[in-house]
Amino acid sequence: LSAPRKRNGGRFAVKISIEANLYRYLFKNVYFINGTAYAGKSTMVRMLAEAYDGIECGENYHLALRDAALPEFQPNMSYFQTMSGWQEFVTRMPEDYAAWIAGGAKEAAEMELLILTQTVLDNPDKKIFVDTNISLELLREISDESHVALMLAPGWMSVSRFFDRPDAEKQFIYQKLLECPDPEAALANYRKILEKCNSPEIYRAFEESGFFVYKRTEESTL
Repeated sequence: LSAPRKRNGGRFAVKISIEANLYRYLFKNVYFINGTAYAGKSTMVRMLAEAYDGIECGENYHLALRDAALPEFQPNMSYFQTMSGWQEFVTRMPEDYAAWIAGGAKEAAEMELLILTQTVLDNPDKKIFVDTNISLELLREISDESHVALMLAPGWMSVSRFFDRPDAEKQFIYQKLLECPDPEAALANYRKILEKCNSPEIYRAFEESGFFVYKRTEESTL
């Protein structure tokens, strides 16, 4: 345990640190899939859970704890509480959006670890398949290398086909872009956001990580 941190109103919170070897022991039946957008991660997690009679922790499963986020501790996860409206969200500068994604992933990782711990304890004999944004550095600490796979799609595919998917979240964003005063400019800016979040540098970091990598191509069926 670390020293208490003072919160608003004079209350205190304690930052808890848990050694990674405990997670590694606990997560012996947990399999993680990370990677880039539009690579098929959600589909793969669902298929594996069905094939092995396992448990699916699908895309954004950490949002089950979203309401617990506080701006002073999880500013990125709390963004939706503090933003002025959806037009602000969809029209941010690409650099700001990418920084928010990166910061949110770090905050979400703590939520993921809590949810996965509870899921493992409730289902000790089940395999658990996870669509995750937990960083590669943290995955190396908490999981065996053979329990991590990375799925990659070319950057152009992640950008050009982002709104082709029918899931509600992406279609909601698309509608908000169309409601902007200049929809064409808003869509062009959002494409730059997607390019920033799916940059060649990010792709190479996954590709050269040492984990198993599956690369989606035009002919891939996922």
